[in-house]
Amino acid sequence: MGWPRCAYSTALHLLAPLLWRRLRREHGLTDPRPLRLGRIPETPPDTHMLWLHCASVGEVQAARPLIEALLERYPGHSLTVTTMTATGAERVCALAEGRQDGRLVHHFVPLDFPHAAARFVERLRPEIALFFETELWPNLLHACRTRSVPVAVLNGRLSPRALRGYRRLRPLLREALGCVDWLAAKSDEDAARFAELGMAAERTSVVGSLKFDIAPEEGVQKVSERLRTLLGRRQVWVAGSTHEGEEALLLAAHGRLRESYPEALLVLVPRHPQRFEAVASLCEQAGQAPARRSRGERPEDGTAVYLADTMGELLALYGAADLAFVGGSLVPVGGHNLLEPAALGIPVLTGPELANFADVAEALRGAGALVEVADEKRLAEALIALFADTAERRRLGEAGRGVVMANRGALERTLKGLDRLLLAK
Repeated sequence: MGWPRCAYSTALHLLAPLLWRRLRREHGLTDPRPLRLGRIPETPPDTHMLWLHCASVGEVQAARPLIEALLERYPGHSLTVTTMTATGAERVCALAEGRQDGRLVHHFVPLDFPHAAARFVERLRPEIALFFETELWPNLLHACRTRSVPVAVLNGRLSPRALRGYRRLRPLLREALGCVDWLAAKSDEDAARFAELGMAAERTSVVGSLKFDIAPEEGVQKVSERLRTLLGRRQVWVAGSTHEGEEALLLAAHGRLRESYPEALLVLVPRHPQRFEAVASLCEQAGQAPARRSRGERPEDGTAVYLADTMGELLALYGAADLAFVGGSLVPVGGHNLLEPAALGIPVLTGPELANFADVAEALRGAGALVEVADEKRLAEALIALFADTAERRRLGEAGRGVVMANRGALERTLKGLDRLLLAK
């Protein structure tokens, strides 16, 4: 074991008590240790297995077209999708429940201890390992290389902020990237950042962003229509994937909006389910007591906020709105997927923090399909102006959908690259 990975593994073991404490909160009453030490059932010898790792629910949602395409393109294979979080696991399991063939399964990714990583790869026996976006786990990558499992990083992205952090770990990242057979980067800028960390140019392709290949699940439109009937004939905007510190700003903007439109409704969708109760209390403190979707409460005429404290419904909620604000952008998180509402033809608003989606924001901005605001005051002003201008809302929605349609194709380019890796195995 090289010294960078040895030092990394030692540090990981020293941090183990903190990691286990966090995972116990994640898993509730379930003991997380067997799940996180690679103790999974062995893949039967006659099973052809593909493996895709996504960090959390957002990555699973973004990878859904890829998941469906892999199962269709390789009908003789099963697909294991691993996640780090329980919410990501729930999303994968929901996708698996919609299938009848049992070819899509979920496991939690092991903690990146050397023996846990080796055990997991040995028991799973994948024919290929696919890591989505920026999931670079040195010991897992090494375990794949040791067992001659081809590795691809798909939709590879590396923000300037992430690069600054990774520079301090360059020897470790160079060793890890040496185990990657193919990087499918989403932009030239991302490819250049990976190259700075040691990714070889001859094993790198720029294929575009898989996020543009988003396609609403079957039935989403009907759910959106039912939701819109429930919400009534009023001004409705959705704030999706919001974070701590952001909801207070959104509630302030909503208060200003209701001075001009007293019936306006904010559908608030926090990113993390463990914050649902805290966000409900925050709404009450702001004098905007919410109707809670998880309890089956209906937003009555006087209701200011509808708290979507459920999982897996964000696309349907966006589709029921007049306007969509994408969270993680008024606080320094880096933003979330601007293309989800755009693909549905819903006008998109965002704050200034867009490091994680800079290329997507640039494409939408170039088409005049993105409304950017600096703070809650500017957000309120933008909401008031857009609710007064039906034609501008229609133009924004059509422009956003046009951007999504014009940039499709990364999925097919990715699949062709995976064909070459599997054929070379």
